[in-house]
Amino acid sequence: MIAIMNEALELEVGHKVLEVGAGSGWHASTIAEIVAPSDAAKEKWGHVHTVERIPELAEFAIGNIAKAGYGDRITIINRDGSLGYPEEAPYKRILVTAAAPAVPKPLIEQLENGGILIVPVGGAQFYQTLVLIRKKDGKILEESLGGVAFVPLIGKHGFRP
Repeated sequence: MIAIMNEALELEVGHKVLEVGAGSGWHASTIAEIVAPSDAAKEKWGHVHTVERIPELAEFAIGNIAKAGYGDRITIINRDGSLGYPEEAPYKRILVTAAAPAVPKPLIEQLENGGILIVPVGGAQFYQTLVLIRKKDGKILEESLGGVAFVPLIGKHGFRP
């Protein structure tokens, strides 16, 4: 699933990416290696901002990312990910690693023109559709990437706790 999502995001060196749902930090690390590869000049690097609502998971991700050597390319924020992270917006790419009942509006607002957003949309259990959104000239274009099963996105623009 990580490879499918990364490929669909069309990631490139220099992209600024928002990930909602840091988990262990693994997915953010794979993205960092693409947008800020260790063999590229630092001034060309992109950056990954990843939001995790569970404090213990955020701390776990911080440790894993530091051990993997990506601490200078990934920032972890502990808060409600359904709100995104407007402090660093706009983003070239946004991905959500938890299922939302609908595409969170704050994430669409934080996506730059020409950007891509990927989010699982559907019920809190069992089955969702992986939705790819392209923001182009003020228009929102949606495409289904097929059925998936993710944990629910908990937050103001997700499922309520």
